[in-house]
Amino acid sequence: MTNPLLQLKELGQSVWYDNIDRSQLASGQFQRMLDEDGVVGVTANPTIFEKSISSGHAYDEQIDRLIREGKSTNEIYEALIITDIQTVADILRPIYE
Repeated sequence: MTNPLLQLKELGQSVWYDNIDRSQLASGQFQRMLDEDGVVGVTANPTIFEKSISSGHAYDEQIDRLIREGKSTNEIYEALIITDIQTVADILRPIYE
């Protein structure tokens, strides 16, 4: 069966993934979506990050470290999202070079 996302790509559409999740970044699942499904971008917003941060344990280590450093809630949130966005940007960079 033909991958419908690749069919969209063949028709000139740019498929973006509407989610960021650190566990998908760490496991290689996001990279597989780029390689196998033709995904070329990702969206991010506070709701997506809240869901990602509150489900699972992918953020626990960084949160614990930031708490020990005395960071505020806003500083912790900002550090978490910056880490993920930088990781995604690094993964996507070859697509745009």
